[in-house]
Amino acid sequence: MRNRTDGELMKLVMAKEHPALEELYDRYAKLVYSFAMKSMKNEQEAREIVQLVFMRLWTTETGYDASKGGFVNWMITVTRNITIDYVRKNRKQNQIIRFEPKEWEQSLVSGEPDLESVVSSKWVVEQIQEAYVHLSTNQIELIEMMYWEGYSLSEIASKKNEPVGTVKSRLHQCLKILRKHLTAVRGG
Repeated sequence: MRNRTDGELMKLVMAKEHPALEELYDRYAKLVYSFAMKSMKNEQEAREIVQLVFMRLWTTETGYDASKGGFVNWMITVTRNITIDYVRKNRKQNQIIRFEPKEWEQSLVSGEPDLESVVSSKWVVEQIQEAYVHLSTNQIELIEMMYWEGYSLSEIASKKNEPVGTVKSRLHQCLKILRKHLTAVRGG
């Protein structure tokens, strides 16, 4: 298998030849892992992404097309897409409000401040995330940097290499869009 090209190996993988997948793994696992590690900054999550990438190779029906570019680029694209899906899935799971009886009981017994306000604030966060579909990727990034990550306007402007006025104007537009869609959710 070692003397075969990546394209040939991928054809064998699609024919469900285990040794071909093993060879591709030997060739590219470190590359996939390093890309995932840079994106996730978490060893366990990077390992999971490596597994997901090679599972995708094993189960794909379309496979690699040499006429569209090099195999390495295709592997990085697959890895990138899986990493994005992984992040989105985890983000969604973290937004779910858990209503397990034990959690309710523990919250009430521990004397946490106002359980209703905790649930309410989680609901608000969920509604904001749903309103994100009306924003561009750059707008979402701006909102998250400002409100969820705690950056100031000047810090964002510095990171984006843009004038503070431009960042402030974009933020204002984002908030108008969110306000419009959140008002619709609240029914007013």
